[in-house]
Amino acid sequence: MPHTTTPDGVGIAYQVQGEGTAPLVLLAGQANNHHWWDGVRDDFHADRSTITLDYRGTGQSDKPDTPYSTELFALDVIAVLDDLGVDRADVYGTSMGGRVAQQLAARHPDRVRALVLGCTSPGGPHAVERTNEVRRSLVQTQPGAARRALLELMYSPAWLVANPGPYRTLGDPEMPAHAQRRHLAASNQHDAWQLLPGIGAPTLVVHGGDDLLNPAANAPLLADRIPGARLQLIPGARHAYFEEFRAVASPLVLDFLTTVRQR
Repeated sequence: MPHTTTPDGVGIAYQVQGEGTAPLVLLAGQANNHHWWDGVRDDFHADRSTITLDYRGTGQSDKPDTPYSTELFALDVIAVLDDLGVDRADVYGTSMGGRVAQQLAARHPDRVRALVLGCTSPGGPHAVERTNEVRRSLVQTQPGAARRALLELMYSPAWLVANPGPYRTLGDPEMPAHAQRRHLAASNQHDAWQLLPGIGAPTLVVHGGDDLLNPAANAPLLADRIPGARLQLIPGARHAYFEEFRAVASPLVLDFLTTVRQR
């Protein structure tokens, strides 16, 4: 697996798949590695190559016990693009990956051709937070209860019955505890509200209409804040809309990336 080294000396593992010439960066959710995208990655390979990375703290990347941030994760993406010799790429980030993508597009506009933000939020005081009930469900102490609650926030009951696993979106099981804490802090401390109006890349905001983990009310906040952004809610979809509703979501993203005009 190829690696690159960031300016602060952290080794970042990355993966390139597909034969297409147009590069698409796929950014995973909090405390997840590149396997987050395994279920849908091939959907993009007819026309594109896909680039993923293991965030610092996950997968085959280094796991320093130092502060992480979404801005720092964006710099890790830049290091990967530099190592590959990719000047500009389309970027599709979901959940915390969408927060990283906001930082990338706002702070490094010359590297982002078009932007897709999925099931994410602007962070900070303007964001719509999950309810206390949802928070409590994720810290239950009974064996397996918190995992089951997370599954039901990610996928509909019908989909879970038809797809008994394995699931790729529940976190990197080999992450050390310190890295999990660092990822949580990075996601919780994200606040891109002041940066969003400066995003110049054409932007699509996608969200599951029934998402309670990252409430769907965040989607119009992002779309209204980013100049010219388009908004698409997927009815009935929960947090992992991109996997359960891949027949809708993947063509939607591809159509946007293929037809969007540059500003």
